[in-house]
This record gives sequence, structure tokens and C-alpha cells, in this order.
Amino acid sequence: MSDSVTTPPAAPARGHRKERVGEVISNKMAKTIIVVVKRRYPHPRFKKVVTGYKKFYAHDEKGEARPGDRVRIEETRPVSKTKRWRLVEIIERAAELTPATA
Repeated sequence: MSDSVTTPPAAPARGHRKERVGEVISNKMAKTIIVVVKRRYPHPRFKKVVTGYKKFYAHDEKGEARPGDRVRIEETRPVSKTKRWRLVEIIERAAELTPATA
């Protein structure tokens, strides 16, 4: 007989969550951004490379993303009717436009 101390099993890790990188095209809603994710693939029949895209509604708690920013979003539980993604990080800020002076 050994008097070894057994450690409780570790909590199971969360499942792998999908991540996407895209560009913010709108931030006009409260705490919501719209991110367009583009992908390039050969057309199955004609073999021409085409660009497909999909828009994702993502939760932006702090309201820090701006149109033109490249962001990383992650799949999450449903936040609303259309939001199933959340903002993880802003990879690259959009170049700010300076107003023209007359």
C-alpha cells in the first residue's frame, strides 16, 4: 500500500474555436462590428482563381475597432440573433485620414 496523494483531474480544456482574420467594414452599431473575411480559391470547373468573401458580425465590447482595421475574431456562443463571433485583437490599424484644409 502506498500513501500517495492523488491529484484531482484537470478541468477539461475548451474545444478548438475557429478564428478568422478580416477587415472591419462597419462599426456603426453599439458594441458590434462587421468583419469581411476574404478567401481565394480555384473555381472547381474553370480553374480560375476567384475571391470569395463572407461577412461576420462580431462583438466588440470596448468599441475600439474602426473601419479599415485588420482584426482577428474568434467563434463564441451566440451573443444575439446574428452575432456568433467576438473580437480577439486588432492586428493592424487603418491609416488615419487627415482632414483637408482649405
